[in-house]
Amino acid sequence: MKTIPLFALTTLSAALLAGCATTGGSTNPVPLKVIAFNDFHGNLKQPTGMVKVHDPADEAKIITVPGGGIELMSAKVKELRAKTPHSVVVSAGDLINASPLLSALFHDEPTIEAMNLLGLDINAVGNHEFDDGHKELTRMQVGGCHPTDPNSCKGQTGKFEGAKFRFLAANVVDKSTGNTLFPAYEVKTYDGIPVAFIGMTLKGTPGIVAPKGVEGLEFLDEAETVNKLIPELKAKGIEAIIVVVHEGGFQTGVLNDCKGISGAIVDIVNKLDKSVDFVISGHTHQPYNCAINGIPVTSAFQYGQMLTDIDLELDPVSRDIIKKKATNLVVDPKGAKDAVQTALISHYSPLAAVQENRVIGKVVAGGISRKPNAAGEAPLGDVIADGQLAATATADTGNAVIAFMNIGGIRADLVPLENGDVTYGQTFTVQPFGNSLVTMSLTGEQIDQILEQQWLNQPQPRILQVSAGFSYEYDDRKPAGERVEITSIKLNGKPIDPKASYRVTANAFLADGGDGFKAFKQGQNRLGGAQDLDAFEAFLKKSQPLTVGKQDRIIRVY
Repeated sequence: MKTIPLFALTTLSAALLAGCATTGGSTNPVPLKVIAFNDFHGNLKQPTGMVKVHDPADEAKIITVPGGGIELMSAKVKELRAKTPHSVVVSAGDLINASPLLSALFHDEPTIEAMNLLGLDINAVGNHEFDDGHKELTRMQVGGCHPTDPNSCKGQTGKFEGAKFRFLAANVVDKSTGNTLFPAYEVKTYDGIPVAFIGMTLKGTPGIVAPKGVEGLEFLDEAETVNKLIPELKAKGIEAIIVVVHEGGFQTGVLNDCKGISGAIVDIVNKLDKSVDFVISGHTHQPYNCAINGIPVTSAFQYGQMLTDIDLELDPVSRDIIKKKATNLVVDPKGAKDAVQTALISHYSPLAAVQENRVIGKVVAGGISRKPNAAGEAPLGDVIADGQLAATATADTGNAVIAFMNIGGIRADLVPLENGDVTYGQTFTVQPFGNSLVTMSLTGEQIDQILEQQWLNQPQPRILQVSAGFSYEYDDRKPAGERVEITSIKLNGKPIDPKASYRVTANAFLADGGDGFKAFKQGQNRLGGAQDLDAFEAFLKKSQPLTVGKQDRIIRVY
């Protein structure tokens, strides 16, 4: 006999109550404001990255502006909520993990506490919520101190009470019970009209997180999951249905544009039941405000730099959504700050300061960018791969001759202080995952397989960053599996031997087949090494200042 989690019972009760509610006979539309964001990643302080917007003085021009920070974001949310009697705040996943040190040092408990203060109602779990495994994710919901790390429960109350908002995971099933890990949906009622919020992550989560983090879980198709829930919701008298999904798309415009929208979200929405009224998305760190197959679809960029302000009207007679309007807003750094968030940051900042402000090296003026060139090679990617090679090149550390780094693991530009100094906190923002390095033996053929897997099963290639001395060419006009000619793969100017063995370093995420690079799992004679961030720190200390060469290791053939 299957057991039903407490979360599911709570949601079921809410749904039943909603189905029985009445509107008191009024026929006036009921306004509902939905405030949405995505991919916050624990950015409590204002991120260094900028937001692209249309120039108010000339709409044809694009300019960049700063934005974000939980103090400003929280104040803006409260300002928007004050404009209407009914409002709800939702996150489309990746609320935590891959976070700056201020949150990550304390296992992202500060971010959960900040979202409680902000008034977040719903978080559809994203792939990064699983970085530390589903047991740790459950602790984020229910509370309690981390079982081993003394940096846990360092908040203002001396304990961690967990999220006061609901985690949703409609398409994540525990294989041992057959139940969803978290509830599939949350039902909220406004003047007697029930509104269902279905929350979920992308079905491809197992391919882009460490395998151990999702052991025992099954990730189902997004559209199929929603469509199977529609009859259940209809049977409860629910007509207003909003999907909050951690999967997204890409467009060439900015803010509220929808130019050339593409990616997984398009396929998902095109398959959705027509009963779905609105889709709030994320994952791709893109802003857009679209209509796909007649359904509004939005995404609010990243790191709390943007909010989506959604105004809906509910019809008391049909109990459905009859009007929909969405606007993406930049969280203006000139706006008001929420004092309770200021107090939260003031509490945690001194606890993190000793580690965060420790100077570990210098870099060239202006810092080092993670932005890749047309071939996919990034200056910061080169530097990190070089640091990993240096950390594993000696006989006692692995005898590595090649290092690979996943571009998705580089979370920010390396931006130094004004005098060029780089702090530990800045490098942590760049590499926040704490992956150990693994050195293994791979044949030339297996290395070629790894390079071919950069294009498999994803809308855009995940170009691996490579260490000095290693180079190759690719032609992405050719069919998948044939884009890298093995004769173009060279080590120190000489073609690799398909049958020869080479010592190769990658972080544990890649070594376990993360991001779909399954060929790494074939590696033999594995040797564990230092953490990735420690290797980066050691490399910075040896290079004063650290400079960047030409990005000529990866060549795209046109």
